[in-house]
Amino acid sequence: MNFHSLLSQWFPLLCLILSTTISATPYNIPKLSAIKGKILHDPETVPASISEDFKTLFYTQTLDHFNYRPESYATFNQRYVINSKYWDGANASAPIFVFFGAEEELDYDLADIGFLSDTAPRFKALIVFIEHRYYGKSIPFGTMEETMKNESTRGYFNSAQAIADYAEVILYLKKNLSAQNSPVIVIGGSYGGMLASWFRLKYPHIAVGALASSAPILYFDDIIQQTGYYSIVTKDFKEASESCFETIRKSWSEIDEVASKPNGLSILNQRFKTCAQLNNSSELKDYLDNIFTEAAQYNHPPTYPVTIVCGGIDGAPEGTDTLGRIFAGVAAYNGNRSCYNINAYNYPSQTNIGWRWQTCSEMVMPVGHGINDTMFPPSPFDLNQFIEDCKNLYGILPRPHWITTYYGGHDIKLILHRFASNIIFSNGLRDPYSSGGVLQNISDSVLAVYTVNGSHCLDILTAKQSDPQWLVQQRQIEVEIIEGWITKYYADLLAFKQY
Repeated sequence: MNFHSLLSQWFPLLCLILSTTISATPYNIPKLSAIKGKILHDPETVPASISEDFKTLFYTQTLDHFNYRPESYATFNQRYVINSKYWDGANASAPIFVFFGAEEELDYDLADIGFLSDTAPRFKALIVFIEHRYYGKSIPFGTMEETMKNESTRGYFNSAQAIADYAEVILYLKKNLSAQNSPVIVIGGSYGGMLASWFRLKYPHIAVGALASSAPILYFDDIIQQTGYYSIVTKDFKEASESCFETIRKSWSEIDEVASKPNGLSILNQRFKTCAQLNNSSELKDYLDNIFTEAAQYNHPPTYPVTIVCGGIDGAPEGTDTLGRIFAGVAAYNGNRSCYNINAYNYPSQTNIGWRWQTCSEMVMPVGHGINDTMFPPSPFDLNQFIEDCKNLYGILPRPHWITTYYGGHDIKLILHRFASNIIFSNGLRDPYSSGGVLQNISDSVLAVYTVNGSHCLDILTAKQSDPQWLVQQRQIEVEIIEGWITKYYADLLAFKQY
């Protein structure tokens, strides 16, 4: 039975799990997906525009790379996809570009992540996409249902296992293709960008360099202020329109005021044309929070979603009240519909189910905001409450300090300057997650490349004729840096072969 059939059977339970988590959590941690709206995709639809040059394969992957118990030797099929159209072959030691899948099935990356295909002809490179364990078609134990309902099987679902998977697949490919001398460049976006940078630190013998796009590796512990994400969202809206910002800022209390009246929730249902009846005002506020944060995170040219939302809010007919203007912004962003699904962002997709587990185990990112420090209502990150919620949901305690223990993060400039090399941290400063990104050069080869107007993972999306010059230049800079790494690798390869 495939995932989609199981999903239809398991849907009520998943909805209960997700709704319980959300209602129990006094804050909303935005998704890290590299591509806008991926969490909203109908799981029964996959992109149809994937190139015929891609060939899908499966690797027999080790379940547990770090133990020697009998169950650790179990295996599962991990999906990877290759495109050899541009590759100059092993005899030429031509490069291999590897994209790390993250918290989603691989199909959307193949359709939307164009940096590898756009760049491969210049380097005559082999293109490889590897799916993250527990997503897409790379789920151990057969089904997502079996995996997520079992306390033991969930335990193999973490970032360290994921990058070890990538290491195995890359080494297997190089051996199978007799391409031991081909330099490997790893690339990832968002959570996948974190994985790419961490891979270069943990496996420098496998990857010559890493491009980590929009990777908020500093958004852990207390390295940055928890308000960083929502502060940039607020800044994006305020720069787009002061009046739009003010309307959003004062709308939250008005929503609560209406909700407190007799039949108040019914009034809100009507005002916002919700498909389902509201149980409380928080459901509507969470929905609006998701719209505003998504618009800011993926504020891509040429449409610039923040401008679209604010255009709707500011463009409402004269005399329209605050809630009417907010609804006009929703309609401008999502299009005119007979009703609006306030639960759209909580759909029990693989991304939502898997990422909920990952954030409840190791990927504890303290995203929050206080009183009057953003345009959003107060919602500070409460670690104790977060721990309690995750314990109730999964029966385990989160490890909020493990990421910085295992990969580092504190005093990053001093530490990475001493031993790291060949990493590009790319960001767009309109991306709220850039608040947790590396925005300063750390050394001659650990480099920060950013654009003032850029948004989340924009640089690794497929290039378009309409791309602004600043985006074209950002990609050119990244390509030139990678070219330098590969040139240096070939020089070293030639020099050391003489001994």
